[in-house]
Amino acid sequence: MPIYQAVVLAIVQGVTEFLPVSSTAHLAIVPLLLGWKDPGLEFDIALHLGTLVAVLAYFAGTWIAILRAPFSSGPLVLPRDLSGDEEDAGASAGVNSRLLLWFLVVATIPAGIAGLVFRKQAETTLRTPWVMASCLIIVGLIMGLAERMGKRRKTLGEVTLTDSIVIGLAQAFAIIPGVSRSGSTLAAGLFRNLKREAAARFSFLLSTPVIAGAAVLEGHKLLKNGIPADMRMPFIVGIIVSAIVGFAAIYALMRYLRTHTLTIFVVYRVIFGIMILALAYFGHYQ
Repeated sequence: MPIYQAVVLAIVQGVTEFLPVSSTAHLAIVPLLLGWKDPGLEFDIALHLGTLVAVLAYFAGTWIAILRAPFSSGPLVLPRDLSGDEEDAGASAGVNSRLLLWFLVVATIPAGIAGLVFRKQAETTLRTPWVMASCLIIVGLIMGLAERMGKRRKTLGEVTLTDSIVIGLAQAFAIIPGVSRSGSTLAAGLFRNLKREAAARFSFLLSTPVIAGAAVLEGHKLLKNGIPADMRMPFIVGIIVSAIVGFAAIYALMRYLRTHTLTIFVVYRVIFGIMILALAYFGHYQ
């Protein structure tokens, strides 16, 4: 795999893993449009590791506070977000804040079950242009509806068990190519009346164990066979580039959502979905 291809695909992964636009769909369509071969399992693992590093690095302080909260007497007080989101950090000490760790655990369960039960289907029968395009458009429209219906009054510390279950179920649907983990969870958070920044933060925190689990499952296969000599440098490049770009994407989205809606992503998803449908219809994408 040429290094320039590794760089391009790592940039695509770093951006689309965290923006609500579906990384799976982009990593399927970009090589197709550029005439590149499937990068294979090794590179897929590198991309997962890179994005895992990004989300862990960005939310390191938040995770430390969340892990300490159940064992402290006071409410959870989150560190200020790197993007300058003081409101959510300062107002995070809601009545349920000390339970946030357990709420994240509960919310992770549906995605874990979906991954174990439907993993093969997600990699085969569901990985078609028709499914990806339909999910891009449908979830995009759902995101738009969530923007209109959500009251956006709750902070991260005010997340409830019901909120966690709903958002966790939404994340489980992200195993279907084209849905987007961040897109489905952001929409669910807005429907549950979370502020955009709070919904995004909960979404990113929730993505951490899921991305880690995917990296572990795929890494187990890699340990058996090892990394081919010609993939070692692309592997390293993929981790580094996707980590840097992923970190920047989280920062940019958190800052963007302070003053903007999800409308731009809704429009992008619909246009991108229509483009994939057109490619499939005219036989350019099978």
